[in-house]
Amino acid sequence: MTNEQTAVKATYFSIAGNTCLAIIKGLAGFFGNSYALIADAIESTTDIFSSFLVLFGIKYSNRPADDNHPYGHGRAEPLITFLVVGFLITSATIIAYESIKNIQTPHELPKSWTLIVLGAIIIWKEFSFRLVLKRSIETNSSSLKADAWHHRSDAITSVAAFIGISIALFLGKGYESADDWAALLASGFILYNSYLIFRPALGEIMDEHLYDDLIDKIRKVSHQVDGIIDTEKCFIRKSGMKYHVDLHAIVDANISVKEGHELAHKLKDTLQQEIFELGHVLIHIEPNE
Repeated sequence: MTNEQTAVKATYFSIAGNTCLAIIKGLAGFFGNSYALIADAIESTTDIFSSFLVLFGIKYSNRPADDNHPYGHGRAEPLITFLVVGFLITSATIIAYESIKNIQTPHELPKSWTLIVLGAIIIWKEFSFRLVLKRSIETNSSSLKADAWHHRSDAITSVAAFIGISIALFLGKGYESADDWAALLASGFILYNSYLIFRPALGEIMDEHLYDDLIDKIRKVSHQVDGIIDTEKCFIRKSGMKYHVDLHAIVDANISVKEGHELAHKLKDTLQQEIFELGHVLIHIEPNE
């Protein structure tokens, strides 16, 4: 299974799971008198749309290179990640607004059975987070990672709702708004997670130096190629699920231009064979002193 197929499969999993949970949370919140659960349902609804965005981004970013896009379409992925972060911020804002409004509105205590629903949701969302995060690491997909953190933010919202409802039920009359305060707290966690998702995507767009481990791996593989004495500059930029590399390789100053050219091709082919996640590799030959 290719990286794209793995990522697409994980995204379909997210869409199906979020759709079911949005319905379950909405119904449980309405009939169980829990505004925190209703807020949770709102967050799951935005998750559905963001997962569709991730699906589009993955498919578009894996389109082959063409005359107008010689490096491919991979930069669409962090742009989609920015949109997903926008959905998260929108969710947090809506939840905070509804929570503040509901705190000021007298209402009944939540039903005790809503805790059972929330417990099952928390377990499922944490499982979903770990599964999708694992797939994002396997595929080097920033937008899939954002989708994974959507699951985690959903789990955090559910945990907050569980705590709030438990407080309301345990302390009784006068504490009906405890689950609303919990939802308000959860919105803050969602905003913080939004920043955690946004920051690496911004680094990807800005070609920030973030890949020391991969550079070490490239240098190690390069030293195994006959004729390559050492390496100098190594610049990496991520585009979609691939990493594009500019590498300066040091060779014997006495070899011919043709031999240097052949060595560059040999090094490029070796790197792409040994490190499958590499895309374009540009080798600049430097003579040793």
